[in-house]
Amino acid sequence: MANFAVAEKAPARSAASLKGALLILLIAAALVAPSFVYPLFLVKILCFVLFASALNLVLGYAGLLSFGHAAFFGGAAYIAAHSAKVWGFPFELAILSGVIFSTVLGFFFGALAIRRHGIYFAMITLALAQMVYFLAVQMPFTGGEDGIQAVPRGTFLGLVNLGDTTSMYYVVLGFTAFGLFVIWRTVHSPFGHVLAAIRENEQRATSLGLNVERYKLIAYTLSAALSGLAGSLKAIAFQLASLADVTWHMSGEVILMTLLGGMGTLIGPVVGATFVVGLEHYLSTSGLPITFIIGLVFIACVMVARRGLYGELRARLASRAAASPKE
Repeated sequence: MANFAVAEKAPARSAASLKGALLILLIAAALVAPSFVYPLFLVKILCFVLFASALNLVLGYAGLLSFGHAAFFGGAAYIAAHSAKVWGFPFELAILSGVIFSTVLGFFFGALAIRRHGIYFAMITLALAQMVYFLAVQMPFTGGEDGIQAVPRGTFLGLVNLGDTTSMYYVVLGFTAFGLFVIWRTVHSPFGHVLAAIRENEQRATSLGLNVERYKLIAYTLSAALSGLAGSLKAIAFQLASLADVTWHMSGEVILMTLLGGMGTLIGPVVGATFVVGLEHYLSTSGLPITFIIGLVFIACVMVARRGLYGELRARLASRAAASPKE
């Protein structure tokens, strides 16, 4: 009986120790990274880490496959860039403007889409995102093909000069850490448990008296807000908001990041975003077809590690711990 109890607890202890070790490693690496890697490249990784984690909140935990998250990411980028450059908003208000825009947009998109399921939900979100893309092409304040360029970074709280790329990195790191904490707290709250129940069996959750549509709408809106935060940070940091941020390709890329890392896990999107952004960066000067190579990597991941890179590692460590329990 005692051996059985140990066998039950061993996988949980293994998963917890893996999470703890990876968390400590990630924090340490993030703090010292600017000493070894160009800070602006790290900023890009952080923005996509937050973006992929925001998508994972609805894809991995609520079971909603959204092909329209680029609308929140790119739309917030345009609003934040315009607010900072034309309206003269300080850094904090420019970021807040982008987040408010993406939150409102996410609420309306979610209210229209969550009544559908599966591929129908995905296609509705894609269609709505394409509307935002065409608006970005035609509206005069977006700059069309040129986008909004030379966006001023300003200062953070009037003290930190964001013109310095290292300072910009640490500010973005702080916002990213805040966003990841919000996601972690959401997932481990009663609300997060309800989302998991909806993902596993929506009909049963409805039969228990839960307002499923309301829970999904809240999750979708929160995901849109965090995606907008990522897009706003990217626009200010790179001093540019462009059509590339709002195309459907961006939605597909962030889905790829989430799946490669391991959806339904907190660390998976971090791993997936870092891997994809790093691969694109180091292949950009090689002359090789980047999209084709990333596609091959994705196919290999689906064939060998269907849970994603981190998800597969966690599952194998848990199964190994279960197979050899301590006496």
